[in-house]
Amino acid sequence: MRIAVAGGTGTLGRHLVEELRSRGHDVRVLSRSAEKYRVDLTTGEGLDEALAGCEVVVDAANASKRAADTLVEGSRRLLAAEEIAGVGHHVCVSIVGCDRVPMGYFQVKAEQERVVEEGRVPWTIVRATQFHELVDATFASAARWRVLPVPRGRLQSIAVAEVARAVADAAEGAPYRRRVDVTGPEVAGIRDLARTWRSVTGRRVLPLPLPLPGGIGRALRGGALTAERPDVRGTTRFASWLEAR
Repeated sequence: MRIAVAGGTGTLGRHLVEELRSRGHDVRVLSRSAEKYRVDLTTGEGLDEALAGCEVVVDAANASKRAADTLVEGSRRLLAAEEIAGVGHHVCVSIVGCDRVPMGYFQVKAEQERVVEEGRVPWTIVRATQFHELVDATFASAARWRVLPVPRGRLQSIAVAEVARAVADAAEGAPYRRRVDVTGPEVAGIRDLARTWRSVTGRRVLPLPLPLPGGIGRALRGGALTAERPDVRGTTRFASWLEAR
């Protein structure tokens, strides 16, 4: 199939493009920094050309700034262009539990899901838990100051490569018109993950308990970002992933 991947140069996007190409698909990489199909979701620039002849579109775009404009309004622009191009399946990559965490970016992702559900293009939403790569990068960034802030909470992190395989499976199939939850193999406390990270990396940092008040703290402690019965469960544990890097 000819598949367009919005955000195809990002952390997940790169793995997804490689996975889809290894399965024999014709993949178009869409992003503002792409070599050929330069697309800006905040304006819609480049979408018509990029989507011409595509059967499936995977939206793996991310945004650290202007998240709502890129992910929510960007989804509206993307879906409108898909409808014109005759795309038959829109796959949206989202976050497990995003509708249960009262925090800006998570709420933006929840709104993005609603836009996809209300659109005319048949869809599948693939929700993933936090990536091992993100957990590692967060700890490494904090460790520069010789301390490791660790709130109470539970995560179910997963390797990006395993998420890419699950998203590719969804892209190859018929639209589900429902959410597919993809998680790591085990639920672990954030403090346990921090101890694992310190042990495997050998970094000498001081763990610093970080209170998270209000709804965000309750959501993390209650396991809002985990799924007890996911549709797809990865097999690579955080410690194994760290050791294999």
